[in-house]
Amino acid sequence: MILSDISIRRPVFATVVNLVILLLGLICYERLAVRLIPKVDTPVVNVSTSYPGASAQVIESQITTPIEEQLSGIEGIDYIQSVSREESSQITVRFRLDRDPDSAAADVRDRVALSRDVLPQEAREPVVQKQEADAQPIIYLAFSSDRHSELEIADIAKRLVKDRVQNIAGVAQAQVYGNQYAMRVWLDPARLAAYRMTPSDVETALRQQNVEIPAGRIESTQREFSVLSETDLKTPEEFGAIVLRNGPDGYAVRIRDVARVELGADQARFRARYNGRNAVPLGIVKQATANPLQISEGLKKLLPEITRTLPAGMKVEIAYDSTIFIAKSIKEVYWTIGEAIVLVVIVIFLFLRSGRATLIPIVTIPVSLIGAFALMYAFGFSINTLTLLAMVLAIGLVVDDAIVMLENIYRHIEEGMPPVEAAKQGSKEIGFAIVAMTLTLAAVYVPLAFSTGRTGRLFIEFALTLAGAVIVSGFTALTLSPMMCSRLLKHSEKHGKAYEYGEKVLTRLQHGYERGLGWGLKKRAIVLGVAGTVMAGLAALFVFGVLPSELAPQEDQGLVIGIGIAPEGSTPEYTDRYAKQMEASFAQLPDVDRYFQIVGFPNVTTTVGFVMLKDWSKRDDPVSAAQGQLFPQFMGIAGLMAFPTLPPSLGGDDFGQPISFVVQTTGTWEDLEETGNRL
Repeated sequence: MILSDISIRRPVFATVVNLVILLLGLICYERLAVRLIPKVDTPVVNVSTSYPGASAQVIESQITTPIEEQLSGIEGIDYIQSVSREESSQITVRFRLDRDPDSAAADVRDRVALSRDVLPQEAREPVVQKQEADAQPIIYLAFSSDRHSELEIADIAKRLVKDRVQNIAGVAQAQVYGNQYAMRVWLDPARLAAYRMTPSDVETALRQQNVEIPAGRIESTQREFSVLSETDLKTPEEFGAIVLRNGPDGYAVRIRDVARVELGADQARFRARYNGRNAVPLGIVKQATANPLQISEGLKKLLPEITRTLPAGMKVEIAYDSTIFIAKSIKEVYWTIGEAIVLVVIVIFLFLRSGRATLIPIVTIPVSLIGAFALMYAFGFSINTLTLLAMVLAIGLVVDDAIVMLENIYRHIEEGMPPVEAAKQGSKEIGFAIVAMTLTLAAVYVPLAFSTGRTGRLFIEFALTLAGAVIVSGFTALTLSPMMCSRLLKHSEKHGKAYEYGEKVLTRLQHGYERGLGWGLKKRAIVLGVAGTVMAGLAALFVFGVLPSELAPQEDQGLVIGIGIAPEGSTPEYTDRYAKQMEASFAQLPDVDRYFQIVGFPNVTTTVGFVMLKDWSKRDDPVSAAQGQLFPQFMGIAGLMAFPTLPPSLGGDDFGQPISFVVQTTGTWEDLEETGNRL
């Protein structure tokens, strides 16, 4: 084998080549993204359209239906789902997995642009967005105070905290979810009617008189000055003085004559609470390739500084942190890798019974695993639980080639051949067998990368990472292993007692196997009969058929999500009243650590609660027990449909229930409601 011969003659070359593989792997490891699972997001595009003042029926007929008709002809659509509410239309276009997300979004934008001419002029421009899992906040901060209003808290969080959080490495966006200051004009219908005016007259006056106009500059021979014209209004008194109309008697009708003007919240349709206290949330969205664990670590270092800058009585806490489970999962996998390496070392040493001989295949493990990181980086993979699982399985595979090379070379050394000559002869005899072994092992896993559907997208990184580690191990076995054998192995006439004892045990094991194999060859009918009986028994029991099938088992992520949906048309106060009942159920959980409730997002009829349980080491019951305790309590809440659910595992689409029904009718909405109630 030419490669092995060169490595034996040039040991420095073989060492440097493998060190380069290690160096490349370490550099790529630092640059790899970290995720819980591989990115398997289904291409989904959302079209959101706002039409102020329109009812759900108008939204459905004038906004949703025309856009759906344009979208229905796009290539690769799996299905289209739409929701028409007061003032809002939400259309979700889900594509097949083989469709490129960017291309799908571009097609949707083109079709939506074609539908703009048939939409009402008063409707706002439709917003087309790709739905990505990375666009969801991974951490929520909760700001609360016993001395400040929610408006003041939101304003402080936006001015003092938001920019500092966005400066953390890897953070794409920090969004304050809270009401902002706005000038509220409360119209009096009776006064408007008395002055023979309408709300549109007030709106027109506000648009015309509350403007910011550039005033230019003043130039002289030596200097020039910018002119600031303060034409925009800032105080309730200034807004109240806006003239709506001049009467024939010379009396000017102003806004204060027909309305009450005050500084308040831009909207009172959003609420949030942390552990039962009113709070203002700040959501942190990571960049697509960022390491969420580094973001969490950077945030925890920044929190003490943020706390010192907050006003007295105001505090900030981490209400929800999805990186905790990611960190625990990856830590457990790394621990498993360490355990696997120790067990492999012990097994190799027990059979080889030589420290020098054991070192040769052991060196293959770090070179192969770390070298695989370079291949992962080249393919655009990430460090996640599945690629790390591939590393665990690879530990037992990457040492095979080196052990085969070692055993063949050592056989020649025991027969009296010098180590260098034995290494050349042994590597020449076994080189092509190692190539065949390496390619065979890689060929077993590579076909997984060509699987279609969600399973293929999920396991492509697992398969190619494992195959890459095996290929690197084959290269190491052909270069570094024969070189180390020629330098480390030597023939010994005498061995220690431990070696002799191990030799006796292995000899007895070999003789026992020989006797068993000889008996099996003589009694072929019995062996075939037993094998046939076992297979027939398994087939009769239909073992494979009765086993439950699922993509992945439910994981204990230490999180329960409570979802509540109020009847259409409910006010924020109505939804909030029953959301407090959900919070009361959260507080009664025995293993609850903290809980976080959001009301009015994405719409006023929806509430979502996040319950973080205690650390896994501090509780005995799984997260499913908490979910089971919440189910009957949520079913007892009469004002809204509420249910607890667990985060999806291994790339689930949403937090919904495992089975969903779609009820359709060609009749009226009343017929549809009757059918749904019967179902």
